[in-house]
This record gives sequence, structure tokens and C-alpha cells, in this order.
Amino acid sequence: MAGLPTIASYPLPQQHELPKPRGPWTLETARAALLVHDMQRYFVSAYQPDASPIAPATENIARLAAHCRRKGVPVFYTAQDGDQDRRDRGLQADLWGPGMKTSPEHTPVIDALEPQPGDFVLTKHRYSAFQRSNLETLMRARGRDQLIVTGIYAHIGCLMTAGEAFQRDIETFFAADATADFSRAEHDMALAWVAGRCGVPMSTAQLLAALD
Repeated sequence: MAGLPTIASYPLPQQHELPKPRGPWTLETARAALLVHDMQRYFVSAYQPDASPIAPATENIARLAAHCRRKGVPVFYTAQDGDQDRRDRGLQADLWGPGMKTSPEHTPVIDALEPQPGDFVLTKHRYSAFQRSNLETLMRARGRDQLIVTGIYAHIGCLMTAGEAFQRDIETFFAADATADFSRAEHDMALAWVAGRCGVPMSTAQLLAALD
């Protein structure tokens, strides 16, 4: 059963390369929440650790998370459990095998992005962060109807989360250089799909400026 690929280095999209979004939405600090999607050791290990895309993407996620905490913007993490029961893992097992183990090498969020007191860590069950989680409930209870999506992988869980956010009337801002993917082509595809159908691709610099 095939698992994760070994991901070759590629340059992250730059601000001038981002597709123009159809959505007219503007990020607002009082309405926003940040999602750090699946930045666990198991998933991150597919990359060359000190190379692009994962090294600069991780740095940008850390900058966004620190800024959001200072501004009172809620920070949410997704993290899958290790040693998932085959019945709970469902069809994911057919595509990706048994998944991660419950071990220090697999399940923790990477050290550079370790959740801080006051952050929310949600158990991840399927591609979308909204599936079988209380992410929307926690956002609504805090008056949040905008979501900044960061993490991995851009064309899988990050894209599915953005699409489901749209269907729940949550405006989504997709952090183009604070996400990483299997390849630049798939990364670009995710940005184009989001821009055309469900969200606003933005650079980390743009997101930080908007949150100020």
C-alpha cells in the first residue's frame, strides 16, 4: 500500500504570482481565525527539512501564529491520531495505507510550531478540518467567520478545508507561502482552484498587513 511520497524541493509561490480571486472578501482581525493544518512530524518528514517549500512555509506559519496570538486571533491546529482503527480510517486507508503510528517520530506537531497555551488542537479524521470536528462551533462561539488556512498539503486537506469553509459561509484566506504541497504544479493548482471557487490566496506579508 502506497504511503506518502518523497517530496522534491520547489520554490514557494511569490506574491506577484498569485491568481486573482473571484471573492471580494477582506480579512478583518476581529473576524479571523488561523488554522495550522496537519503540521505533524509524520507528514512533514516527506520533505527535505532545510529546503523549500517546507522550511520557508514553516517560518511563515510561525510568524502568522505569533502575530495572531498577539492580536487575539484564535489559533487552531489539526492533528491526526496514530494507530487508527481501520474502520475509523475508512477510505483513506485505500489511498494512503495505515497512516502514522502513535510515536514521538510521527504524531507531535513539529517543534517550530508547537501549540501554545490558549491554542486549540483538534483531532483530524478526514481531509477537511471541519469533518467530525467542532471547528465551526468553536469559531462561531468566538464571533469568527473568516479562516486563514496554512499547513500541508495544499491540494489535499488545505484545499478541502477551504472548500468546506465556503459551504459553511466562512470566508477563507489561503496562505500561499505558508502552505506546502507535493509539487509546485499541485500547489499552483490548489491556489487557482481556491481563487476561482471558494477563497482568497494571499502571501504571508499581505496577511500580516491585513491583521494589523
